[in-house]
Amino acid sequence: MAPVAVLVGPPGAGKTTIGEAVAAALGVGFADTDSIIEARAGKPIPDIFVDDGEPAFRALERTVVAESLASFPGVLALGGGTIMDESTRKLLLDHTVVFLSVELPDAVKRVGLGTGRPLLAMNPRATMKFLLEQRRPLYAAVATHTVATDGREPEEIAAEVTVLVRG
Repeated sequence: MAPVAVLVGPPGAGKTTIGEAVAAALGVGFADTDSIIEARAGKPIPDIFVDDGEPAFRALERTVVAESLASFPGVLALGGGTIMDESTRKLLLDHTVVFLSVELPDAVKRVGLGTGRPLLAMNPRATMKFLLEQRRPLYAAVATHTVATDGREPEEIAAEVTVLVRG
């Protein structure tokens, strides 16, 4: 059983908020791989980065994403950096993937400046700009659909994604 939709995008794109609304509209479950990772590790992601290092986090993330793509039947939201892994990108090609696109000003407003986000701890605005530029082509490459989220209400975005996923 595969997800009905997989949401990808940078921090602040609204993957969790939109994912929960789309799942409710479709009458399916919602899961966020970051939450699964935290449950499995028994600690928050920032603590995994500090205690175990980013490579350990990425290895756990790769495993959780692969398992979820193979078995979760609802709407699945992936962490913002998941897309950096080539094996994960290959797995996503077999799924309906919605890239929730967001530009820097909206992303910064939504995320705040680094709270609980390990990669944004130092110089968050410049780091967010770099991450957006680095990852955007990768998100676009795996996306079945791209939905711009800037300046839009979550309900409007969720309604658009629901229509796209239903086909």
